[in-house]
Amino acid sequence: MDGSMEAGRGEKIAGIVEQLRADMQLLPLEDSERALRQRLDDAGIVVSDAEISRIAADVQSGPSAVD
Repeated sequence: MDGSMEAGRGEKIAGIVEQLRADMQLLPLEDSERALRQRLDDAGIVVSDAEISRIAADVQSGPSAVD
């Protein structure tokens, strides 16, 4: 797989995460994972359960977007 395809995928995921960041920080982790999975599915981006969990946990533990 060439790197440009992976970079595009990563940028898409980052954009979706940024759009959801404030909402995800206010939700329980399980709901954050569900919301993230739904948005990624809607965008046609395949992400493993482990990656969904890691991203949601990173957002939950990161700086607040609502302060």
